[in-house]
Amino acid sequence: MIAVVVVSTVLFSCKGEKKEKIVVKEEVKVEETTIVNNVDLTPSVMTWKGTKPTGSHNGTVSFTSGGMVVENGVLKDGEFVIDMSTIKNLDMAGSEGAGKLEKHLKAPDFFDVALYPTSKFVITSVLEVEGNMAVTGNLTIKDVTKSITIPASVSTVDGITTFKSELFNIDRADFNVKYGSKRWIEGLKDKFIDDLVEMSFTVVTK
Repeated sequence: MIAVVVVSTVLFSCKGEKKEKIVVKEEVKVEETTIVNNVDLTPSVMTWKGTKPTGSHNGTVSFTSGGMVVENGVLKDGEFVIDMSTIKNLDMAGSEGAGKLEKHLKAPDFFDVALYPTSKFVITSVLEVEGNMAVTGNLTIKDVTKSITIPASVSTVDGITTFKSELFNIDRADFNVKYGSKRWIEGLKDKFIDDLVEMSFTVVTK
């Protein structure tokens, strides 16, 4: 089973774009396994981008540990963990605004990092069709776990394997992330933050 801890980072697609979210289903019950920690934390990263009527922000979140099992070029298992406390804003990097945004994303009314220090994506199955890979897994953000299927690819060069997802959208409101959500809060008018979350991550082995 491939576990991917997905930082409470949220990638929101650009305002005005037509966006479709990944279908969320009930958590798939699977037996837990132990995966060797073989992820190189330096090049491995999750990126995020979020939008609201007045603009957008983007950034990264770092992994804290993880492992991946690939046999004959086929993804079999793995575990990737992202540290929610490492949420970074890049478009305002070095400014007071970046610090304020990072603090807010970690705050109780957003991802509540003190209570939920990690998010998690546990892969339950991998399907390859005509060279395309669909990875299904249990995504946990805060106290909610849902099963989703995302597009991804795996490549191995000189003994180093890279797992890379394509961009995919989730609805943060499905995961109890309520701040600025029109789905949870009435009367926001143009003060809302887009509920759809566009996510992407790259995980590289040592």
